[in-house]
Amino acid sequence: MRVYLDNAATTAMDERVIEAMLPYMKDHYGNPSSVHSHGREVRTAIERSRKKVAELLNAAPSEIFFTSGGTEADNTALVCGIATHGIQHAISSPIEHHAVLHTLESCAKKGQVKLSLLDVNQKGDLDLDQLETLLKTHPNSLVSLMHANNEIGNINDLDQIGQLCREYGAFFHSDTVQTIGHYRHDLKSLPVDSIVAGGHKFHGPKGSGFLYVDKAKKIHPFIYGGAQERNMRGGTENVIGIIGIAKALELAYEDMDGHRKHIEQLKLHFIHALQNHIPGIAFNGQSGDLEKSLYTVLNVSLPPSEENSGMLLFNLDLNGISASGGSACSSGASVGSHVLRALKSDPHRDSVRFSFSRFNTLEEVNYTVEKLKELYPVQV
Repeated sequence: MRVYLDNAATTAMDERVIEAMLPYMKDHYGNPSSVHSHGREVRTAIERSRKKVAELLNAAPSEIFFTSGGTEADNTALVCGIATHGIQHAISSPIEHHAVLHTLESCAKKGQVKLSLLDVNQKGDLDLDQLETLLKTHPNSLVSLMHANNEIGNINDLDQIGQLCREYGAFFHSDTVQTIGHYRHDLKSLPVDSIVAGGHKFHGPKGSGFLYVDKAKKIHPFIYGGAQERNMRGGTENVIGIIGIAKALELAYEDMDGHRKHIEQLKLHFIHALQNHIPGIAFNGQSGDLEKSLYTVLNVSLPPSEENSGMLLFNLDLNGISASGGSACSSGASVGSHVLRALKSDPHRDSVRFSFSRFNTLEEVNYTVEKLKELYPVQV
């Protein structure tokens, strides 16, 4: 059996998304910036997609900008947010995705901002009292804190953080890559200034994403060279990616509650089965708590094992199971997880992130548990 449990890295494309994209590969090939009929019909499709995304998120179409993915969207919000609004201080955390952390570190190295990182406890919870103290000391800061962590699944309260940012005049950006398409976002009421999405996290195409920027907090472009994306992103649009991400988000919203119920059942079953069969099992961050973590992510800490030390992912792969040791967004580089280091996780224990989608089955979960039992037999 082949089992794919690395959906936090990327998801399988929904067949209906592929069907929606195909006409724009085969028949509707005009450049959307062209004034002739071939271009106009493609421009209409892009704007229809923008309107659909905005409608689902309760935003204005003029606040949605299509990008090549979440990383570009994060970079745009951070670099241009800092420059546009004359921001001199940024606040983030040591467990952010590198699309945020490395970008802010680069800005700090260039002297564009001073960077402060919040403390996190061993469960990965942020110190929000410290956030308020920093906001009091540094008004007009940029705050970038993710909605949910891609490795340990911890969910942050965007309302609470956003209200603090509003109180102290901060620009609040949130990396929402792991929650768009899995949770509802009402951007008319949510106190955020910018959020991002990557289509391949919710059964859309790779190379597609979007950035939301509140019209009251407009920012300068990140990529120049054309008037595309309402003068916000130079370059010919990735038409099939835009069609695909809009369709994927529409499908996600059609039965979001049903998808969540199915995946939560898989995750809960997996947790209980592991606890019953592998003594000493633990879960990193809040991933073992359905109330405090993504329902799609479970980060498992396994007991020390000489046989599996450093070889767990390889052994799982030999058994047809695809999972991740942390984030898979670093070009496959074999580096330790900065998130687990920040949590001071036991380096003698192997950690593996299993992440689920609506296409996974109970049979696949049971198969994975059986293989883990074989790799970690009960010692007698």
